[in-house]
Amino acid sequence: MTQLPGLLDTEAIRKDFPVLDRQVHDGRKLVYLDNAATSQKPRQVLDALSEYYERYNANVHRGVHVLAEEATALYEGARDKVAEFVNAPSRDEVIFTKNASESLNLVANMLGWADEPYRVDHETEIVITEMEHHSNIVPWQLLAQRTGAKLKWFGLTDDGRLDLSNIDEIITEKTKIVSFVLVSNILGTVNPVEAIVRRAQEVGALVCVDASQAAPHMPLDVQALQADFVAFTGHKMCGPTGIGVLWGRQELLEDLPPFLGGGEMIETVSMSSSTYAPAPHKFEAGTPPIAQAVGLGAAIDYLSAIGMDKILAHEHAITEYAVKRLAEVPDLRIIGPTTAEDRGAAISFTLGDIHPHDVGQVLDEQGIAVRVGHHCARPVCLRYGIPATTRASFYLYSTPAEIDALVDGLEHVRNFFG
Repeated sequence: MTQLPGLLDTEAIRKDFPVLDRQVHDGRKLVYLDNAATSQKPRQVLDALSEYYERYNANVHRGVHVLAEEATALYEGARDKVAEFVNAPSRDEVIFTKNASESLNLVANMLGWADEPYRVDHETEIVITEMEHHSNIVPWQLLAQRTGAKLKWFGLTDDGRLDLSNIDEIITEKTKIVSFVLVSNILGTVNPVEAIVRRAQEVGALVCVDASQAAPHMPLDVQALQADFVAFTGHKMCGPTGIGVLWGRQELLEDLPPFLGGGEMIETVSMSSSTYAPAPHKFEAGTPPIAQAVGLGAAIDYLSAIGMDKILAHEHAITEYAVKRLAEVPDLRIIGPTTAEDRGAAISFTLGDIHPHDVGQVLDEQGIAVRVGHHCARPVCLRYGIPATTRASFYLYSTPAEIDALVDGLEHVRNFFG
């Protein structure tokens, strides 16, 4: 068995994930390499969800009976865990949403309805990048269409990096918001946050960071990022689906208007007007994702017990090994950085003239689960002149043996298609 420095005890960790014991397609061992789409869930998270529904299920905040008080404590306890996980200055800066897409839409809509100095209108500019997930493109396109603001973006270099050569021309005195991904879900690129934030601060623009592919894989410190908003999602970090997070600076959350209206987010309501609760509740209208938040809290407990620095080291070793092994496959082209430095644990590639959907289907028949398509990042595929890619993505339970299985599987794909 291949041994690499920095690896976690994956044999012990994998015992926590029941699905990894599955066999598919007539007894083939499951090789799960689709973690950028969603991670698997450890028994500790599954148990927390079951226990919540079996023992504590109730609506939160307004009830005075014991179940409501216990459910509220669990829900708000999850907020405390998130705040500590991302080093937020205040727990009140943590807003629960249903996913990162909703978090990013929340920011876009807040700025579209805000008063000065935050308001986005026809005299202002919005800056994104060409490598964004659609969730960090479409909300800003909608905001630009609605307000008349100009949408601008950073392009990509041939090796999958952001082209910041014209940063002073892209981020100008008219820029109100710069929103970009910390780690690309398709290219794996880790972006230079400091340079972008520095320029945005020079012109007084707000900064929003999509950390969906960062929070599961590396230590995330919102204070160190110096961003104004940070969005991520629970299901990619061992948590359940249906729960996301938006962190925002408290002074901004106090000044900006809510996106959704309804119960819980109000202070007083009359037939003629309403006043709003303080953040974070101002942005959490209606019954929140209570069980999902509890599950996210359990996931954070699980990841924190292992250590995010150790998870990062493990994934770096796995990714370095994967880049090396994939380089041995004839006709394989990695789309994005071709070294393990400054990249995350997702590798997209093409294989000669074999369509990625065919690659994925043949790999699946061998029990190897990868993602195919444009990965909700179609502008990247257009930039590199490809219809789609095959993406293998790794996590704390990924092993060198699974990389070997992928490489063997790709050789089978090549033979299958002649």
